[in-house]
Amino acid sequence: MKFAQFCQWLANHAGKPSTFLIAVVLIAIWAASGPWFHYNDTWQLIVNTSTTIITFLMVFLIQNTQNRDNDIIHVKLDELIRATKSAEQSVLDLEALDNREIHKLRKQYQAMGSECDPQHQAPAEHQTDDVARDNLQR
Repeated sequence: MKFAQFCQWLANHAGKPSTFLIAVVLIAIWAASGPWFHYNDTWQLIVNTSTTIITFLMVFLIQNTQNRDNDIIHVKLDELIRATKSAEQSVLDLEALDNREIHKLRKQYQAMGSECDPQHQAPAEHQTDDVARDNLQR
């Protein structure tokens, strides 16, 4: 199994309610065992060490999953931009711009959005595919 597949599998399972419930049960067992261990340093060290290790590993898992999802979204958006005839092709390579240039472009697109006439934009569920496509190509 590839690392990316493993990360995706683990991220999917880590986000389930049953995984959260297992974590709560484990913490409850640990807390309940406190009197048996007389709340000593070893008892505290068990939960501190295990949670630190899990957190440390989850940071890398989450980062890998987010990087992969981000790359997938970028490819899909690039394809949508490429497939739309009137789309601005220059936005396909925004990764090369610095933050100031990206912020400037964002302001330009916000200005374009505020110039749109809200009366001509019906809610998406009422638009036919042709009308929605025409609005996107404007």
